[in-house]
Amino acid sequence: MITLEHDHLTFRFPDVHPDARCDIDFQRTLRIPDDDRTYYLPPGLGSFPLRHIDDFADRLPRKMVRRGGVVMPIHQAEALWINFDAAYPVAVKIATGKICAIIGQQWEEGLSQDPQNYVVLPKQPWLDGYCVEEGVIRQFVAMPLGDGYTAEEQLTGEAVHGGLQIAAYPMKRKVYEKLFPPARKPGMVFDVAYDAAPPAMEMGLAPGGRMRQEIYDDPHGLDVWDEANGSRCFVTMANSAQWMAMTGERPPTVPPTARQYAEAGLPWFDYYDADHEAIAGAEELAGLKSVKAMGQKLGKSPLPESESSGVPVVVLKPKATTHTSHAGKGEGP
Repeated sequence: MITLEHDHLTFRFPDVHPDARCDIDFQRTLRIPDDDRTYYLPPGLGSFPLRHIDDFADRLPRKMVRRGGVVMPIHQAEALWINFDAAYPVAVKIATGKICAIIGQQWEEGLSQDPQNYVVLPKQPWLDGYCVEEGVIRQFVAMPLGDGYTAEEQLTGEAVHGGLQIAAYPMKRKVYEKLFPPARKPGMVFDVAYDAAPPAMEMGLAPGGRMRQEIYDDPHGLDVWDEANGSRCFVTMANSAQWMAMTGERPPTVPPTARQYAEAGLPWFDYYDADHEAIAGAEELAGLKSVKAMGQKLGKSPLPESESSGVPVVVLKPKATTHTSHAGKGEGP
């Protein structure tokens, strides 16, 4: 069962266990410079608004209505990160345009471990981009579907799906109760969750700048996840014109640039967790052209104000609580 609560997607699995649930939201953030340097975590600037697709069915193309889910507004070249909040262990798959953000392969039902195509909650507190090598991701950056920038288009040659796809699978009840008796819950493994029809063009995600971030290895193994009781949600991404046409609401304002943030003297963040192993990046994703590189190939400049910047770094350590900002990803993140 999936519900939308205060701009969070809440996945519940009452048939598995009364505590089996996780919350997912999408955080607005700074777009880090796309200059081949590897940056630390930028801050979170609050959740993107989410709305039920079904509420606007009379204004939308049939394809959108059939796939259902939710819709969120995002500006071209705006970045995001995905925030996870869970106490009960859940395996979560994330795809963009039906391309897995962890292994770079096309969407398939279920989980795989060789290579691992999912993240494990609560150990994985967030995901900022495509896993291109061990300890490094390329930031999720929104670009119009059909212009050749998105991971989907680069890997399949087609612009069909766009958006985000999420599937969640809870830990099997028997495994959970064995591993985490009442006195020791899994969260404690951390020391410290207009009336006109809209334009047809949709948004997808493309790889941006490089960022330090580890995607953690599953310490439990594939057999612990209850794949018979999974849930899946499609997140449609709309540009500002689409969003206003669908909902009648104005989208959030464009975030500050990395340069503006640095000039204000505000910090970026690093996350330190020596107790968990990171998985290797995917060759398919490592071979993608970044938005800047693809723009240069096309003779365009799709990323305004993408200057390099040096900023102070705050080191974050694992906690039981999730981040509400990469300054909330721990203390921050």
